[in-house]
Amino acid sequence: MGISLEKETALRERMERLGVREEDFRETFIRSSGPGGQKVNKTSSCVFLVHLPTGLSVKCQQERSQTLNRFLARRILLDRIERLRTGIVSAEQMRVEKIRRQKRRRSRRAQEKTLEAKHLQTEKKSLRTRVGPEE
Repeated sequence: MGISLEKETALRERMERLGVREEDFRETFIRSSGPGGQKVNKTSSCVFLVHLPTGLSVKCQQERSQTLNRFLARRILLDRIERLRTGIVSAEQMRVEKIRRQKRRRSRRAQEKTLEAKHLQTEKKSLRTRVGPEE
């Protein structure tokens, strides 16, 4: 299973637009790990791609085919270079930071404040009880 000509040309155009040349890459092939059976264990289908000017690196072993992994590694690396140049923080990084903030242990003062707010809420709710005829 190869890469379509349209996708290949789109990748080349994107490389030109970003000013990235093929000579800027250092590419090595490694044996993949994980699922894939004998095919993966015998062939070096994992691609390790380094963009020399920026120092960014990508290791791609998503597919069993070396050519497909080469294409995917280039695409991932171009995404990272583009993000680096535009300065856009990725949604993934924002999501990770949000989870980190949520899991961070709260200070004692913050815990006391939330408990105080909860107690006030329970007092409000207790005042909402129904008034009986003989009370």
